[in-house]
Amino acid sequence: MHLDPLLGTVEEIAASVRRGEVSARDMATLSLDAIEAGNDRITAYSDVTADRALREADAIDALRQSGGILPPLAGVPYGAKNLYDITGLPTLAGSKINRDHPPKTADATLVARTAEAGGLLTGALHMVEYAYGFTGENAHYGAAKNPHDLDRMTGGSSSGTAAAIAAGMIPFGYGSDTNGSIRVPAGFCGLFGLKPTFGRLSRARSFLFVPSLDHVGPLARSARDLALIFDCLQGYDPLDPACVEREPLITMPDIEKGMDGLRIAIASGYFRERAFPEALQTMDAVASELGITREVEMPEAARARAAAFVITTAEGGNLHLDRLRERPQDFDPDIRDRLISGAMVPSDWYLQAQRFRAWFRKQVLALFEDVDVILAPVSPCYAPELGATTFNLDGEDVLIRVQIGIYTQPISFIGLPVVAAPVWLDGARLPLGVQVIAPPWREDLALRVARDMERRGLAEARLALLQ
Repeated sequence: MHLDPLLGTVEEIAASVRRGEVSARDMATLSLDAIEAGNDRITAYSDVTADRALREADAIDALRQSGGILPPLAGVPYGAKNLYDITGLPTLAGSKINRDHPPKTADATLVARTAEAGGLLTGALHMVEYAYGFTGENAHYGAAKNPHDLDRMTGGSSSGTAAAIAAGMIPFGYGSDTNGSIRVPAGFCGLFGLKPTFGRLSRARSFLFVPSLDHVGPLARSARDLALIFDCLQGYDPLDPACVEREPLITMPDIEKGMDGLRIAIASGYFRERAFPEALQTMDAVASELGITREVEMPEAARARAAAFVITTAEGGNLHLDRLRERPQDFDPDIRDRLISGAMVPSDWYLQAQRFRAWFRKQVLALFEDVDVILAPVSPCYAPELGATTFNLDGEDVLIRVQIGIYTQPISFIGLPVVAAPVWLDGARLPLGVQVIAPPWREDLALRVARDMERRGLAEARLALLQ
């Protein structure tokens, strides 16, 4: 265990609380103190729920003192992206408009299940307005800052979640992922992130962005932590029509099995185009270290990304029609304009994109007849500087916002489970993420490979403590 218990993993903290080496109240206090000391510098939290965290901590301590069996996340502080409903708070979803909404009277399903598992909710976390963006910048609430370099982006839209974990404020938190919004912040901030299979975890009582693409999931400091958290969250929820009724997949027992017997390939073609040299070097280093020589190509991945754009903008624009009519001035102008354009997407474009989606899914699933796991970059670059709108790639000025998600969008488009694992090239000050992609409902395979990368020292979550 670390000298500062807050810097341990979820697994370590819960074990320490269980043994009585540290109290749950101490853990809550350490986390709240870290938030108070550092939040102004990185803009990770939009609301802090100190009273709730202390109340939940006292309940854990009372249970332990009475001889009760503590749940698996007992005494572990965490936060939730502010699109999750939290009792007593309005659900912002990063917006100015939603700040006027009444406080919620019930928690999102993931928050409620985490409370049952013993987690201590410290608050709601910063995000891009309505989850529509990869940069972590918000016109109303400022930019979340990357703890590894305060002049750099966290990635979005789960910006505050990644910033708070990387800065040592909490050991885990929840994000959401439509086109890459768990994986990109995890990659930019040097964390592990899990985007489960579409329909695996309940999205009930969260503010959706694109209902046919939205996923929810955790970010944490280790692959084992992701597995431990994931195992606590599963289970059918009739409140989310996308949630699939199937037996939970308990992943912790097999997390140390490693890659023995697994057929692993590197994504080629599209996933080696439009990238900075360091992104390609990262994938080459991973392939060399793991002894992977096989490559696979996802057919029409570029078209899949284009179709994902059509679906995103059409569903997002439709969702916000009333707000766009009634309070257009209260949107970030850039996001407002994209939503308005999405609301005008012809229906036949949207339907064709969905038809292509079904075709693309069939082609990619066929690849998993010959391989078990596919590795690909999370992003084509290190975290860009805050405020930057373009970067020069191969002699061409490219829009950053559009480019960041080129490798994540084709994967979430068809709902595959992915673990983002952070990799640091020798001497690098910033990390790059690697996607560990598995077939539907096989989160266990992605977690095993990510854990093996971690055990080999190839993937590593690093904290950047604020001074």
